[in-house]
This record gives sequence, C-alpha cells and structure tokens, in this order.
Amino acid sequence: MVALVGLAVIASRLGRLGISKSSVISAVRATVQLAAVSLVLRYALQHLWAGAAFTLLMFVVGVITTARRTGVGRAWPWTAVAVASGVLPVLAIIFVSGSAPFNAATLIPMAGIIIGNMMNGHTLAGRRLFPELRENTGTFEAALSLGLPRSEAIRMVTEHCVAEAVIPSVDSTRTVGLVTLPGAFVGVLLGGGSALQAGAAQLLVLIGILAGQAVTVVVAHRLVCAALLLPPDLKRTLHE
Repeated sequence: MVALVGLAVIASRLGRLGISKSSVISAVRATVQLAAVSLVLRYALQHLWAGAAFTLLMFVVGVITTARRTGVGRAWPWTAVAVASGVLPVLAIIFVSGSAPFNAATLIPMAGIIIGNMMNGHTLAGRRLFPELRENTGTFEAALSLGLPRSEAIRMVTEHCVAEAVIPSVDSTRTVGLVTLPGAFVGVLLGGGSALQAGAAQLLVLIGILAGQAVTVVVAHRLVCAALLLPPDLKRTLHE
C-alpha cells in the first residue's frame, strides 16, 4: 500500500496534477476509517439489529454526501426520499425472493453496494440537471409565458438529459466480464466461492443497481420538476 501511494505521488508530481498531498491524506484517512469500520463490523455482522443500524448509518452518510455534492441545502429530505426509493425496493426484492438470506452478514454488504450506487446515481442526476436549468433559464421562462405550469416548464429543460445519470450503470451491466470483473465477483472468488456463484452474485448486484438507479433518478427528476429538490439559487430563480 505504501508503494502504491508512492506511485500516485510520483505520477502526480510528474504530471503536475497537484494531488500529492491529498493522495497521502486520503490513503491515511481510508486506512483509519476502514480499521474502525472493521472493528465495528466484527460485532455488527453477528447481530441483525446491529447490521440494520449500520445500514441506516450508511444510508444517512450517503444522503449527506450526495446532498452536499449537488448543493441542495435544506432540500436534503427530498434527496433522502429519492435515494430510499431506489434502495428499499431492490433490497426488498432480493431478500423477500430468497435470493440472499436475510441476516446481518448479507444485509450490510448488499445494502452498502446498493446505497453507494444510489448515491452516485442521485449525484450524477443533480450535477447534470441543475447546471442545465441554470444555463437554460430563458427556455424555462418562455415555457411559463406560454401558459405551461412550472413543473412542465422545468421538464422541458431537463427531460433530454435526465437519462445520462444511469448510462454508467447501463454500460457496466452491458460490458461486465468483458471489460471488468467487478467487486462482488472478485469478492466471492476470494472468499472461496465457485466462478458460477461469483457470476450469480455479481449479476444480482448489477441488475439491482441498474433497477435501483432507474427508480432513484426518475423520482429525483419528478421532485426537481415539482421544485422540491432544488438548490437555493434555483429555488429563487424557477418561480411561477
């Protein structure tokens, strides 16, 4: 790990990326965080209630992170609604169908993967939709002048680009096994599982991510169109 951090620092200095210091700090922080999480998980993985509590913590951190990344400010509860709308149905289908046993050892890693990707999907949606609205205020106002309600005026500006938030998941699902061997696949192999078991686990995760992100992005877009999930500056600008 020291050698890998050193490689990142050397590459940064040669390429003048300016991330030498942040690379070292990030590596040290990651080590401390994972050490602490590992100690907590030793207990949480053995008790369902502790696993559920840790899952809730991951959800809260994910919501806070994507809310900050998208700059929604006090609209963060709607961010939580959008993220939860993708997480809950996916986990419900996985565990109710019996595809995975409902215990702490399964809940924590499965929920962590799904929550993390819903967070990413929401962040991609916000960072694409909000700049689009800022750059096309004139289109929004023109739609209002034609008598369209605010929700439809916002939709006119954003509808053509909302799907871009799920394109990475679509591409990952389409090229799995050909371009990359994702984490769940490698994890099962390293844990002693067969290649068939690893493939089944990865397929479940990938399709779960794709389905969940589709729901999260659709719900986030609906909330944006309803002017509920907007940064403070757009709240003031996009008025009826």
